[in-house]
Amino acid sequence: MKIQLFAMAATVMALIACNSNREMTPQEGYIGPSDIQITDGHMSPEVLLSLGRVSDPQLSPDAKTILYGVSYTSIQENRSVRNLFTIPVEGGDPVQLTMDGKSISAARWSPDGEVIYFLQGGQLYKAPYREGRLGAREQLTDIPSGVEDYALSPDASQLMYVTSVHSAVEVPSDSDPMLDKAQAYATEDLMYRHWDHWMTEIPHTYVAALGNGIIKEGVDILGGPEFLYQLPNGPFPDIADLAWSPDGRYIAYACKKLEGKEYAFSTNTCIYIYCPLTGETTQVTFEGGYDTHPVWSPDGSRLAWLSMERDGYEADKVRLMVGDVHYDAVPEGQAAGPMVDNIRDLTAAFKYNADGPVWAEDGKSLYFAALAEGVEGIFNVVPEQEPVIVRLTADNLWFDFGSPFGVLQDGTLLTTFTSMDFPTELVAVNDNAIRQITYENQHILDQLDKHETEARWLKTVDGQEMLTWVLFPPKFDPAKTYPAIEICLGGPQGTLSQGWSYRWNYLMMCHQGYVVVLPNRRGTTAFGQPWCEQISGDYVGLNMQDYLTAARNIKAEPYVSGVAACGASYGGFSVYYLAGIHKDVYDCFIAHAGIFNEEHMYMTTEEMWFPNWDNGGLHEYAYEEGETGPGGDGITFGGIKQGGSPWSNLPKAKRHYDNSPHKLVRNWNTPILCMHGGMDFRVPVDEGMAAFNAAQMMGVPSKLIVFPGENHWILKPQNALYWHRSYFDWLDRWMKD
Repeated sequence: MKIQLFAMAATVMALIACNSNREMTPQEGYIGPSDIQITDGHMSPEVLLSLGRVSDPQLSPDAKTILYGVSYTSIQENRSVRNLFTIPVEGGDPVQLTMDGKSISAARWSPDGEVIYFLQGGQLYKAPYREGRLGAREQLTDIPSGVEDYALSPDASQLMYVTSVHSAVEVPSDSDPMLDKAQAYATEDLMYRHWDHWMTEIPHTYVAALGNGIIKEGVDILGGPEFLYQLPNGPFPDIADLAWSPDGRYIAYACKKLEGKEYAFSTNTCIYIYCPLTGETTQVTFEGGYDTHPVWSPDGSRLAWLSMERDGYEADKVRLMVGDVHYDAVPEGQAAGPMVDNIRDLTAAFKYNADGPVWAEDGKSLYFAALAEGVEGIFNVVPEQEPVIVRLTADNLWFDFGSPFGVLQDGTLLTTFTSMDFPTELVAVNDNAIRQITYENQHILDQLDKHETEARWLKTVDGQEMLTWVLFPPKFDPAKTYPAIEICLGGPQGTLSQGWSYRWNYLMMCHQGYVVVLPNRRGTTAFGQPWCEQISGDYVGLNMQDYLTAARNIKAEPYVSGVAACGASYGGFSVYYLAGIHKDVYDCFIAHAGIFNEEHMYMTTEEMWFPNWDNGGLHEYAYEEGETGPGGDGITFGGIKQGGSPWSNLPKAKRHYDNSPHKLVRNWNTPILCMHGGMDFRVPVDEGMAAFNAAQMMGVPSKLIVFPGENHWILKPQNALYWHRSYFDWLDRWMKD
């Protein structure tokens, strides 16, 4: 099956048709849409960075208008700015509401649709909205540490906001205020850094009344800054983990009420219900893994949330749970508040992960998104004892649809969609009929040459079927030869679907003259839990054979001259490992933020539950015959189960560390580029430096690029441009020249 870029018919709407307020003057620092001209028909790093990025759509209360934001990037200024737009639900010309020089985020409608709230510069503002125009702005908060995110109560009389409080990690000025210019971090427990920041501060959520002047402080939902839990949970706090009840009396929230080592080794977030009036909290869920994203039914009679069953396993199946809410029965020993019972799993018979649940307006069903067989679709479920799940987007549509942000009276779903060929746009879906609403980047993408994508189902070494996407260069001629790029997925759990990426952009890769191969190897999440779970404790096993299967398949084509393997994070681990075992299958390697020395990685990463589980330390009931669980067997240390540690005696853990990529360097003989961010605390930068040093000592052609101010991702525009150019320079050097 093949499709072409932009096969869906659409009316082209150039950005110059956007109806900005005529009297609106761009502020200093404003960045607008790009008018880049493409002369060769090819996607390039410069073209990629010129695209507008659509995000955070919000349907107006009268269901006629969509409020959303678009970010534009200036490579020269090395920054992006996000401004606000509206567009009718039926489509048409977008209306630009703001031309600010500082980004505006989290824009929300008031209940009557006459006011728009938004964040700018770390504070909350509001402005009247009339006939497509914003009036004078009013500042609503003056929080010293700033507002990171917020949610209004249903009647907009109360504000729930996220800000930062001091953590247990000490800085010099904590002991002596005169040392305010000293920089040091001191800790006596784990989780002292996360993702890309030292944890001197953690997020807390507060509640305050609106309408009584500028808010300077509120009431801490957790009881005060001395409670060192994170709400919302890090490293990317999301206000979607808190939800107002329809009557505004309660707040449901997800929180991992653990600290230090317990926090680092556990994924057990639980659901709670907080009463702002009394300050009392009722716990809804207790044991298990991630419980997140609570959503109330429209009448408040039911609460739904997402849940993983097993503690310590971040890639467990994501279930959609629902419970009945009772306001007149409180269990003995619990604080006064609603009780939730009759909790059931609505997706027990559904093989995929649920995401982004949204209640239907009548409260009779839930919509959610799920990655299924390589693409993300929208589903509906009626929360009865024997729920029936219906897919609302056809499985033969090669798009990734997001969870709905609105449902119209005729059942039309308002959502977002992407593909490997275009970034996020707003779209309406009804009975598989797709009506695109925004065309933010059409004027740029229409200048690109068309290309083809193919879905191949390859037979694996153990006889299973593996979906592998193949992208062909524009004007592909099977009589000619082309180099190929095989993408090694990060995660290790994830999916190579029809999503769009500004970091690993497959459209750009094929436009640079490469055949791009995307194997959904063992560990990917869109093909059921057994396929996903197989990779845990078997990093060096079947998923590596899956990569070799895909590489050999494409290399056997007469139009392929050679294959490069490229990947980030676990994909970088895959590159480093394949470099030691491939026996001339690959002609070039690129690893970004890759794991090189598994023992060192275990002792330097921050979220310990991840390597503890995936490195072979499976929970007791997941152990295979011949393996033993915690309890007097030498794998419980300091009261923490560390079955996946280098000092574990579990067979899977021993096999894992015995086959770390750094132990196979003697077999390296293929050119390799190692790239890494200096602020990467997930896979610390010395992993990349060690791999490069080893390659140099083995006499392997190699190059190291370190971005000192970047994290696991390369985000700053000029850094991103240099990253992309370096990526293709290395590939072209070894695959084309």
